[in-house]
Amino acid sequence: QVQLVESGGGLVQAGGSLRLSCAASERTLSTYAMGWFRQAPGKEREFVAVIKVGTYYADSVKGRFTISRDNAKNTVYLQMNSLKPEDTAIYYCAAARSILRLEISTTYDYWGQGTQVTVSS
Repeated sequence: QVQLVESGGGLVQAGGSLRLSCAASERTLSTYAMGWFRQAPGKEREFVAVIKVGTYYADSVKGRFTISRDNAKNTVYLQMNSLKPEDTAIYYCAAARSILRLEISTTYDYWGQGTQVTVSS
């Protein structure tokens, strides 16, 4: 059982930056694909970014967000720059054994509890 704990969320003005962290209990974190998803009020959970061998981003965040991992620290990061009010959501970290369909939330085996990101205009 992999436990994931997100941190780093908060309130920021439009144009600002935040860095989210996802700490994993599993020492073999490098064997999983690690993704970030987000869910805004009244909306479905949506894919943001994933890292396995390479990285892949949703079009809405491409060029603004960067996903990275530090396997020695069992931690995955999401650097978010040029934030917009529409980025406001609860952000979730997730781990998947599969390397296919990583933009789909049901692919993932483990989830964190989420961290709130609020971007004011």
